Amino acid sequence: MGKVRKSLVEARLPTKYGTFRIMAFPGDEPDKENLALVMGDVEDKTLVRVHSECFTGDVLHSMRCDCGEQLDLAIQKIADEGRGIIIYLRQEGRGIGLVNKLKAYNLQDDGMDTVEANIALGFNAELRGYGGAVDILENLNVKRIKLMTNNPSKVEDLREAGFEVEQIGLSTRPNKENMDYLRTKASKMKHKLEFGS
Repeated sequence: MGKVRKSLVEARLPTKYGTFRIMAFPGDEPDKENLALVMGDVEDKTLVRVHSECFTGDVLHSMRCDCGEQLDLAIQKIADEGRGIIIYLRQEGRGIGLVNKLKAYNLQDDGMDTVEANIALGFNAELRGYGGAVDILENLNVKRIKLMTNNPSKVEDLREAGFEVEQIGLSTRPNKENMDYLRTKASKMKHKLEFGS
């Protein structure tokens, strides 16, 4: 890894879940800063959510995915514990960008799953990286984390970067719009998800 990128700015952020510190860090593209929401003492074995930007889910409450629900659940768990970090990485649509994600929506409506749609558009199924999360955790002097994720590759990437990681799953309630999406994450991307009968 290269030199750790330092925070650009820090401010107080009161939310409906409690008051956080919000910090902005340089991203991989101009005007796409990564963010950290920090609550309490986070230096030892703290709750962490590494969350990739999902405008449709996080902001517009799309039912096609579970991204916004996972983000809200993670923030609430941190607030309940009184300490933790949300790392918000600006890599929309598994790294393909918002416009291409909307194109993928159309292909999904024609019968493709999320992986097939990304490939049909000329992308790999997964283009996200977690170097920005590594920078933020190192900046905050965090080495041991309880990572709230269902994604085993995210756990492995952070372990390979030198962090001690305990995985904690985030369960959301499937709906008729996102059931196929969730099943694809479980079957093709090996996410640890459970489905009722």
